[in-house]
Amino acid sequence: MVLTDPHRSDNPIVWANDAFLALTGYSWREIEGRNCRMLQGPDTDPRAVSRLREAVSAGRPIEIELINYRKDGTSFWNGMTVAPVHDAAGRIVHFYSAQADMTGKHHHEVAMKDANDELERRVGEQTAHLRAALEQKTALLHEVDHRVKNNLQVISSLMLLKARRTPRGEARDALQGMAERIGALSTVHRMLYSTGDVTRFDLREFAEDFVSELVAGIDSDRTAVSAEIDSIAVSAAMAAPLALMLHELATNAVRHAFPDSRPGRITITAQRSDSGLRMLIEDDGVGMAGGIPNPAGFGRSLVEMVVRQLHGVIAWSDVSPGTRVEITVPLDAVSLQDAGTGRGSEWATQ
Repeated sequence: MVLTDPHRSDNPIVWANDAFLALTGYSWREIEGRNCRMLQGPDTDPRAVSRLREAVSAGRPIEIELINYRKDGTSFWNGMTVAPVHDAAGRIVHFYSAQADMTGKHHHEVAMKDANDELERRVGEQTAHLRAALEQKTALLHEVDHRVKNNLQVISSLMLLKARRTPRGEARDALQGMAERIGALSTVHRMLYSTGDVTRFDLREFAEDFVSELVAGIDSDRTAVSAEIDSIAVSAAMAAPLALMLHELATNAVRHAFPDSRPGRITITAQRSDSGLRMLIEDDGVGMAGGIPNPAGFGRSLVEMVVRQLHGVIAWSDVSPGTRVEITVPLDAVSLQDAGTGRGSEWATQ
């Protein structure tokens, strides 16, 4: 601790305790009558000195840290609290300063800053490595989807070509149906290839694409198809099962709900609900009871297998008129291993 006298020239030191003398290495005779600036040196921040000088000139207290020097020339961080001392009339008679060696604290701060900088550097490097690995993985998945799409398109084209050269009957219908199912899967991989996020699949985009192709192949004056699909992002693992399910139900309605050129309407809705994804396919056709039995068909079995694999629930209803199919599946119900690769996938193995 020290006291200075602002009424004497250069505001000299008029008292100091033993702790101050021990901190600075000076004797009382060496500091008596001198200004505290004697402790300043080459690394003392002039901005800190200016702030201290302004506070003393204005007669206001200040807390500040700055580099000072001992008698032997060694530096230390001096944490200072300087305050005016008033007499009974409110006049400043002295300035009081309590000082403490803050060198250890500053060394810790420098060490912490260096450690933090090093940590940020390592995190930055690791982040860059992870980002590069993610970009490589994304590029690989895009390439896989692109090649799968191309292969599926080739297979679908070959099956359609074979169907055209096959006499009318069950064999031709089976080839035609399988080609269309493969085409639906090809559309899925095309969308996964074109999207930025290869792990997510937008059901509405697929539905819009699928419905436009479906409408293009039917007499729109006789059969109207409308779809109201929410933009629902599902995992890429669910893309193929959902695409097959939607394709199967919609195409079955188009083919079997309106025999003998009967006009009708098909509506497709899909919304997010508390229990997951709720899908509804309705038509005003002849209904399940009025349809022509098809012993070779397995569309309904395929749909039920897909719903079961998605851990969902399906309800078939004959309404007046037509058929109503309601499906509820939990979102992200299929693991990537099961649906993404086909391993353990029920619909892929049956």
